[in-house]
Amino acid sequence: MTRTDIPPRLDGSINLAVIMERKVLANKWADFQWEAVGIVPDEGMDPAPRRIYEDGRRAQWLHAGFAIELFTDEAEFYFANITAPEPRVFVLWRLDDELARPALVTVSYGVAARMMDAGEQVDGVPMPDEIRVWVAEFVARHYQPEARKKGGRYASTKLNT
Repeated sequence: MTRTDIPPRLDGSINLAVIMERKVLANKWADFQWEAVGIVPDEGMDPAPRRIYEDGRRAQWLHAGFAIELFTDEAEFYFANITAPEPRVFVLWRLDDELARPALVTVSYGVAARMMDAGEQVDGVPMPDEIRVWVAEFVARHYQPEARKKGGRYASTKLNT
């Protein structure tokens, strides 16, 4: 991210734009490859995709108009993400007329996994600290991990026979 002040909207979401990159491949099966490579704050940008970089080997397109929204029933998956060694923002995207277009942005491991299981293309980009802190505050309010149960090493040691 280029800025460090990503304020949540009043409804509890954060507006973002997604940077998609197209790389030229030296491959006999494919000419190029698309990948989500970053996110930036969206402060009312035009939602039409626009090329922001090109050098002959790669081109980057900016897609505005996305928001990360948090839901209490996904809090366990947010917790798993923010406690991972490298928290991620997940971008679901689809190819449309040779242009990769983001369709959804989330910080939920669960949503990302369900989309991948459904055969969708999902990339993870590094989660900025401002978003991680915002998600952590939400998790602290809405998620309580289950207490670990004490007991023997094997289930059979708990039998009273």
